[in-house]
Amino acid sequence: MPRSVNSVAKRARRKKVLKQAKGYFGRRKNVWTVAKNAVDKAMLYAYRDRKAKKRNFRSLWIMRINAAARQEGLSYSQFMGKLNASEIGLNRKVLADLAMNNPEAFKAIVDKVK
Repeated sequence: MPRSVNSVAKRARRKKVLKQAKGYFGRRKNVWTVAKNAVDKAMLYAYRDRKAKKRNFRSLWIMRINAAARQEGLSYSQFMGKLNASEIGLNRKVLADLAMNNPEAFKAIVDKVK
């Protein structure tokens, strides 16, 4: 019996990877083996950095809250401790946004927790 080869699926698989490699520089965009490696690496970076992005934003929010709290005479840890004790349920994202874009509202929160 002759050997059966599924060329249609093979071509579709390669076409999908080459489409993902569109915009890459040099042979990374059109040579199968190079493009496959580049796309695999890019997917790993994308997966890893979706997690890192969350850490980076939390760190940024903490820096912004700390800077705004220090202008009001509190450190970040003191402010967050008093905020939790007074049972104000604002998360860091909202607090950082208030500190940046609405300083008078942030000052009102600080005055309430003091």
